[in-house]
Amino acid sequence: MHTFLWVLQIVLALGMLAAGAGKVAQPYEKTAESMAWARSFSAGQVKTIGALEVLAAAGLILPAATGIASVLTPLAAVGVAVIMVGAVFAHGRRQEWPNVAVNVVLLAIAVVIAWGRFGPYSW
Repeated sequence: MHTFLWVLQIVLALGMLAAGAGKVAQPYEKTAESMAWARSFSAGQVKTIGALEVLAAAGLILPAATGIASVLTPLAAVGVAVIMVGAVFAHGRRQEWPNVAVNVVLLAIAVVIAWGRFGPYSW
């Protein structure tokens, strides 16, 4: 089960890193062109979401890999879950159902990681 959780952590971290880095690195206007939902938020809010996604990616891997403050890994998974709940509502309001489906899958992965790392498969 540890291996399965590691795979989930890596997959989720890569997804969060890709999504967050794109939001942080690109100018707001370019992000708003490629992601219609971004127009509903200010430039600062979009950059903050991106930064939180990048931090979550680091939190899913680094504490567990280094053995330093390992409790941060399941906390990062909880953070991803919170971000995904917000994303579900944001995309649902705009009736972007394919995006809602992706967010629900990422939410489920985050919940499994949090359950496993807080519970029976903690460090």
